[in-house]
Amino acid sequence: MTTIDTVLVANRGEIAVRVFRTLRTMGIRSVAVYSDADADALHVRSADTAVRLGPAPARESYLNIDAVIEAALASGADAIHPGYGFLSENAAFAAACEKNGITFIGPPTRAIETMGDKITAKKAVSAFDVPVVPGIAEPGLTDDELISAAGDIGYPVLIKPSAGGGGKGMHLVERPEDLAAALVRARREAASSFGDDTLFLERFVLRPRHIEVQVMADAHGHVIHLGERECSLQRRHQKVIEEAPSPLLDEVTRARIGEAACATARSVDYVGAGTVEFIVSADAPDDFFFMEMNTRLQVEHPVTEEVTGIDLVELQVRMAAGEALALAQEDVTLTGHAIEARVYAEDPGHGFLPTGGRVIGLHEPEGTGVRVDSSLAPDTVVGSDYDPMLAKVIAHGRDRAEALRILRRALGETAVLGVGTNIDFLSYLLADPDVAAGRLDTGLLDRVAPDYAAPVATDEVIAAAAVFDWCAAWPAQDAGAWTVPNGWRLGGRSASTTVVVEDAGRRRTVSVTGSPGDAAVTVDGEDARSLSVTLDGATLVVAIDGRRTTYTAARDADGLWLAGSGGVWHLRPAAEIDLVAGSETELEDTVRSPMPGTVIAVEVANGDTVTAGTVLVVVEAMKMEHALTAPADGTVEVTVATGDQVAVNQVLARMTTDPKEDAA
Repeated sequence: MTTIDTVLVANRGEIAVRVFRTLRTMGIRSVAVYSDADADALHVRSADTAVRLGPAPARESYLNIDAVIEAALASGADAIHPGYGFLSENAAFAAACEKNGITFIGPPTRAIETMGDKITAKKAVSAFDVPVVPGIAEPGLTDDELISAAGDIGYPVLIKPSAGGGGKGMHLVERPEDLAAALVRARREAASSFGDDTLFLERFVLRPRHIEVQVMADAHGHVIHLGERECSLQRRHQKVIEEAPSPLLDEVTRARIGEAACATARSVDYVGAGTVEFIVSADAPDDFFFMEMNTRLQVEHPVTEEVTGIDLVELQVRMAAGEALALAQEDVTLTGHAIEARVYAEDPGHGFLPTGGRVIGLHEPEGTGVRVDSSLAPDTVVGSDYDPMLAKVIAHGRDRAEALRILRRALGETAVLGVGTNIDFLSYLLADPDVAAGRLDTGLLDRVAPDYAAPVATDEVIAAAAVFDWCAAWPAQDAGAWTVPNGWRLGGRSASTTVVVEDAGRRRTVSVTGSPGDAAVTVDGEDARSLSVTLDGATLVVAIDGRRTTYTAARDADGLWLAGSGGVWHLRPAAEIDLVAGSETELEDTVRSPMPGTVIAVEVANGDTVTAGTVLVVVEAMKMEHALTAPADGTVEVTVATGDQVAVNQVLARMTTDPKEDAA
């Protein structure tokens, strides 16, 4: 047995906050680590003490093994919990912990190494009779060898890199003539992402569903599973919605897939919490195939905790300390249904581009059956250095239908002001008939997403936004006609207050007359409507024609954020642009960053003449690269340099064309 008194969590965000919660209930002292970008983050404030690692880039902070080990030694930590991502599946990190006498709350180094290489992993589990997807998986296969084997495997085939994950280097090939070019792309991407271009091929399972099994093992040879999770709702191989149990499996298949997961853990003498991932055809749910094993806690672990009533982090700590499992397989029961939705800093209405900013208003849901694991707090700065996941909203109900109802209600009560999120898209996705019926596969989300459109603000929302500042400027007590903004004029006539706002690129004009308690409002020249407003701090209560709505309002440098029962809107003051017809001055087009991030490449020089579509600047944010191109032929002026941090909508380049030449 090993004594664990102090645990350093080598991670950030919501997983660090969640681990600290369990450590606190266990009476264990907690240590946070942070980069300069996270100095005021919620996870830093949630721990008993915190240690700075270094600058914002992950390679200089959270991925710096020496810095993390030094922080553990300096803080007196006798154990390290790696969370997920970063160093959680890094065998060198686990070895460094052991070398320095620090307990690694994770599996043995050998298990990490074996399961970290997909080719080796498939061989290991095959020896324990775990079914694997038909294919070819050998070290050092050439393109010619892969092409030769593809015919026997059968199309469509899936190219997969042996190292890494997250969909990088993975390509679906449906025709033999496309395979050679796809292999070249896959090798290039795998080498760039993982430093290893080793590839293998698998038969692509039609209408695949992604089902994973949670396992727990102690150092005494006992292995159990805690049921499965359905993770088929993904975008670009990244999970978005997860649930437990899977609506696909019956009890017999559940027992079979659970035993296969336990056999996978035994194949590498596993200790701790792990997840075994399987691919299952929606058309043949009795057949399942091993994909990989994640040698760590998963993002979606809360749904397993909700249906089993077991704290997985507590079990991780106890297994790392050498305790024997106090549970036998027959002690594990699944009660009800749980569904988790991941809240990301992204803009679903514009290709899911990353967003960012400062949280200026926040409301997280509460109530029976609702759990929120979050990294958010007022004044949290969401930057572009790390993964865009901000929080997870989890619902637990007596059955799947109830869990879906609870989750949709909870998402409707979740509001993040100051940072664009995918919350409205999550509600849209959960309302899809196939999702509601449990008819899932890994391509469903990508089929549904193109039909999504961000909600357009109603006239009531536009009116509420326009009167927010007008109401805020009203004095608490009537101090006379000259101090209240009611538009009063000599002669008894009143002039209206006019506000022009922009919603999703659409200019809206609002005119307001009267006082907050008795006003008239028109939107875009429509008939005047009766309005009364009460403003209490950030809470705005608007009654239009007798219908009352409560909003939370907050202002940032770009405009007004308004959250109500219908969603969250970011309404900007509309720019006044006067275009003089026939002007002979040069026309100017600006190229703006669609997301906050880092300029990683500038492909042109000031004064270059370029054609429409030429790549000018490449911006990287939250693991995504975005190339910005010239909107027209002309001369370019670049306003940023490689390495610059840029904000959303920041001007990156200006294009100048001569209208006289255009006319010619």
